[in-house]
Amino acid sequence: MSLPERAERAFDAHEAFERDGDEFELTTTAFDGRATASETDDWALRYTVTIRAPMLSTATEEPVGPAVEDGWFDTYALRLEDAPGAIRDSIELADLDVFEEEGDAVAVFVFEWGNADRAPAIAKALVEYAEGTYMEGIVPGYSYTEPVASMLSQASQGEGRGGTPL
Repeated sequence: MSLPERAERAFDAHEAFERDGDEFELTTTAFDGRATASETDDWALRYTVTIRAPMLSTATEEPVGPAVEDGWFDTYALRLEDAPGAIRDSIELADLDVFEEEGDAVAVFVFEWGNADRAPAIAKALVEYAEGTYMEGIVPGYSYTEPVASMLSQASQGEGRGGTPL
């Protein structure tokens, strides 16, 4: 799959993304966030934004019971449905899929957007929303591994990108 030229230019110009084959990796978040684009039959392009975050049991030193992990995952998936409301632009998701894969909670947002220059900011906001939602859903009482441990430490010390400390 080759990227549409206007999407390629827009992501190349955005300082938060780096090219990785036919995808653009967001470099400003701890979790793996990637975006790609494809043509549609219309003037808008179809964007796919994928975020990989560790499952609760992958991010803790102690074992996590299935009931805790299932509840955590279901809540994370439900809260991601609200992501479009956190975007400055009015977007409608064409698809949202949240699933577990190889110890990761994977969220895939798909949307169509006509302004290629604005699409990288929308993709970035979706990844940041997913990361923030993940952090808000952290279950207390566990010892967390990286990168979650560092993220928790930064949040509790007020070293994040704004907002109130945990």
